[in-house]
Amino acid sequence: MNKYFAGLLIASVSVACFAGAVQAKSYTKAVQKYCQADYKKYCGDYGLETTGLRSCMDRNGKSLSKSCVRALVQSGETSQAYVKRRKN
Repeated sequence: MNKYFAGLLIASVSVACFAGAVQAKSYTKAVQKYCQADYKKYCGDYGLETTGLRSCMDRNGKSLSKSCVRALVQSGETSQAYVKRRKN
């Protein structure tokens, strides 16, 4: 194995590990509390803290309760600017 390939492999594994750590981020208590009903109604088929769930919640963004959206914004899961763009 040449040094370039070995370095590339190590870099790739490091990035994959970092991405997994970021994805494993837990939802805040507020998101858990205020989005529970929305989760069950729209995205209950998806596992918690998965990319599938995040995608499902995004697809159903216009239908989510105001309290859930507020909790998602406050926790940094989405931005107020993004929510505003979606409304228009």
